[in-house]
Amino acid sequence: MATARAHIRIARPADEVWALVTDPTRINGWFPGVDGCTLEDDVRHVHVVGDIEVDEKIVTNDESLRRFQYSLVPSAVVPLESHLATVDVFDDADGSLIVYSIEVAPEPFGASMQQSADGAVAGLKAYAEGTSPA
Repeated sequence: MATARAHIRIARPADEVWALVTDPTRINGWFPGVDGCTLEDDVRHVHVVGDIEVDEKIVTNDESLRRFQYSLVPSAVVPLESHLATVDVFDDADGSLIVYSIEVAPEPFGASMQQSADGAVAGLKAYAEGTSPA
């Protein structure tokens, strides 16, 4: 199993950033490569650039902890043995601290998951602070 983690400080209140993280209709504004998303019960259907759809099962959506977890659903497009991503949103003196962690198997997917985590936190910061072109 491989792990990845990225973090970033955002100059916006934690509750505001939390609302962005958990709103599937806005993920295309901050997550690289995503051009849309729909929600059906506890499954997000994520539309990725290139006309690809990836399903993510929401595992945890805990408002009191501001913890959001999802697992990519294995498919022909996503040939993973396991995947768990966790986004934690913390109060910080100047806004929010975001920690995005990923556990994935098999091991070779670790590098791409690190790139995803790095891009996601940078995109979230730009979007939340109003500097994103999206």
